[in-house]
Amino acid sequence: MIHQLPSLPFKATLLAPALSETTLGFHYGKHHQAYVNNLNNLIPGTPYENMTLTEIIVKAPAGPVFNNAAQVFNHTFYFDQFRPSGEVKKRPENELLKALEKHFGSFEKFLEEFSGAAATVFGSGWAWLVVEENGSLAITKESNAGCPLTHKQKPLLTCDVWEHAYYLDYQNRRPDYIKAFWDILDWKVIEKRFEER
Repeated sequence: MIHQLPSLPFKATLLAPALSETTLGFHYGKHHQAYVNNLNNLIPGTPYENMTLTEIIVKAPAGPVFNNAAQVFNHTFYFDQFRPSGEVKKRPENELLKALEKHFGSFEKFLEEFSGAAATVFGSGWAWLVVEENGSLAITKESNAGCPLTHKQKPLLTCDVWEHAYYLDYQNRRPDYIKAFWDILDWKVIEKRFEER
C-alpha cells in the first residue's frame, strides 16, 4: 500500500493571517510530505506493508514506523479541520454543544481549557479533544507523534504545537498562534466527526 499526501481542503493562500502561505508551504508541503515519504520508505517488507494508516498506528511499536504513520494521521486530521476565516462555523450547535457544556461547564470554558492545554504541552506535541470509550469528552496532551488512536479514543479536534506549525508566523508566541487557531477552525467539521464517533 502506497500512502499519499492528502489534498488540502482550502487554498494555502486563504488562511492568512492565522496561518500564512509560507507556513503552510513548509508545514504541509515539506513536513507532512516528509512523513508520508518516510512511511512509504519504511514499510516495504514489513508486517505493515499492506495495512491502513490507522492499523499501523494501533499495531506498530514505538519507533520510526509508528512515528511517521502517526504524524501523517495527525497532520491530515489537523489540516482537514480548517477553512478560511470567513467561511467557518464559529460555534458548535446541537449535540456537540450540549456535550461540551456537560463536560466543561460551557463552550467558553472548553475554549479556555483547551487553549491552556495547547499552551502548556512541553516541547513538541499536540492538544486533542477526544471521546473516551465511555462516551465522555476529554482534553488530552500528547508529546511528539502521540495519537489518541493508541488509547482507543476517538479524536474530534487537534492543535499542533510543534514549532514548525507556527514559528514562521508567531516565533515564540505560542498563545498568539492558539488564539488565531480558533479563527480558522470550522466547527461544522468537528460536529461531523462527533456525529460519526
